[in-house]
Amino acid sequence: MKRIFPLVFAAILGSAITLGVFLSFFQTAPATTTTPPSNASATNSTVSTSANLTNTNHSNNYNTLFNKSSSSIPGDFTTAAAKSMPAVVHIKSTQKQQTAYKGRGGNDSFDIFRDFFGEDFFFGSPYGGPRENAATGSGVIISDDGFIVTNNHVIADAHEVEVTLFDKRKYAATLIGTDPSTDIALLKIDDSRLPSLTLANSDNARVGEWVLAVGNPFNLSSTVTAGIVSAKGRNLDILKDRSAIESFIQTDAAVNPGNSGGALVNLTGDLLGINTAIATPTGTYAGYSFAVPANIVSKVIEDLKTHGTVQRGYLGVSIENVDGNFAKENNLSVNQGVFISDVTSGGSAAESGLRSGDVIVKIDDRTVKSAPDLQEMVARHRPGDTFTVTVNRNGVEKDIEVLLKNKYGNTKVTTLKSNKTIESNLLGAKLKKLSNQDLQNLGLESGIQIISLNKGGQLARSTDIQEGFVITKINDKNVEGVEQFNQMLNELNQQGKGVLLSGVYPGYKSTYYYGFGL
Repeated sequence: MKRIFPLVFAAILGSAITLGVFLSFFQTAPATTTTPPSNASATNSTVSTSANLTNTNHSNNYNTLFNKSSSSIPGDFTTAAAKSMPAVVHIKSTQKQQTAYKGRGGNDSFDIFRDFFGEDFFFGSPYGGPRENAATGSGVIISDDGFIVTNNHVIADAHEVEVTLFDKRKYAATLIGTDPSTDIALLKIDDSRLPSLTLANSDNARVGEWVLAVGNPFNLSSTVTAGIVSAKGRNLDILKDRSAIESFIQTDAAVNPGNSGGALVNLTGDLLGINTAIATPTGTYAGYSFAVPANIVSKVIEDLKTHGTVQRGYLGVSIENVDGNFAKENNLSVNQGVFISDVTSGGSAAESGLRSGDVIVKIDDRTVKSAPDLQEMVARHRPGDTFTVTVNRNGVEKDIEVLLKNKYGNTKVTTLKSNKTIESNLLGAKLKKLSNQDLQNLGLESGIQIISLNKGGQLARSTDIQEGFVITKINDKNVEGVEQFNQMLNELNQQGKGVLLSGVYPGYKSTYYYGFGL
């Protein structure tokens, strides 16, 4: 009995303390009656505040404890959805040939970053042979006269593109131009007074901001999902183009095969980016998706409209990201920015006074945190533009005016060349002889350029060669023209010998080699 008494006393004391704390925290007020709002039911209109846990004192205490505010509550998505859905279209592209899906590095099991607009990997047998294939994706109407932006990979190699509007009207689309470097393509349909989206200033997008992804995943038309901006300036190394510009907006809005080319919009319904890729081990949504920022999209589509090709400037530098470890190893005074490891002779950087060892920290007074930041900022400019580059040189910041040049080392506007091209059926590629001016700009005496590659062709299947590559030699023999090149290629084929191509990419100093059998 003596042992039980202390336990009972302790229990009573603990209950009393708990009750006292409760009463001091939740101060009650005299019972009152509350008039319901005009749109509420009059039933049970008298509420006792002693039983009402939403009284003023309780709310203040709750907000103090949890820092609760209206800005942390998800907004209303209905306005943005209603505005954006009519401007997002379904795209069906038909290719003459489609071969088996091959993951980067030849192993699709571990290719976690995949194009997701509906290739064989998702919609057909991975072992199918050459045939006509239809792929699907999304697009966004950006002007009421029928211009539509989508991903380049949605319409790549297509000989027919069909666009279906929100109201189910169908159109044959014309391809205005493509930019593999940013994975953007521009289409046009013949109509007017169409619903369209306004491009937002993607620089103003904030991490944590609510966004909507609008598209046609798995052919489920006009699907809207919500998420937040998870990060900005993501570089994934997923674009195959050698001059790829990757500075994606990362979100956790659900995006799946068929969303490619669709809209990422903010809560005002303005276009923040074009959904392009997902990070996934399965080929479907696994938590993160990536969009090309609207500010890059805006510049690309304006160039495609005006010139048929993108006017791209090149700094002419080799770069590395700067972090704490890199700064310590290289005795740098800054822990953030982009380190210039090499400068191309005659390029924009060299002629403007940038040096190896400089750390780029700003462009036009905008902070440069990483290589993707730098690539995005430069990509918004055209050859002939000037901008201010702030570098940290030996611990001191210095502003340098840079005149941007194109890949040929001048500031001229580039246009689509109408020079005759010849198809090489043996390689699955279109080839073109370069003009004397082009050769002079590249510092070459001779060579032919790969204008396009067929996905089912020998070059695409056997090598990772890219469009734009200039072939200067075949099996160590100079290439003077397309006809001569095809003749040498046919001779090697008849002799059963292998092929070694050597050449250069415009804007790069190194010589590249590609070997394969015929």
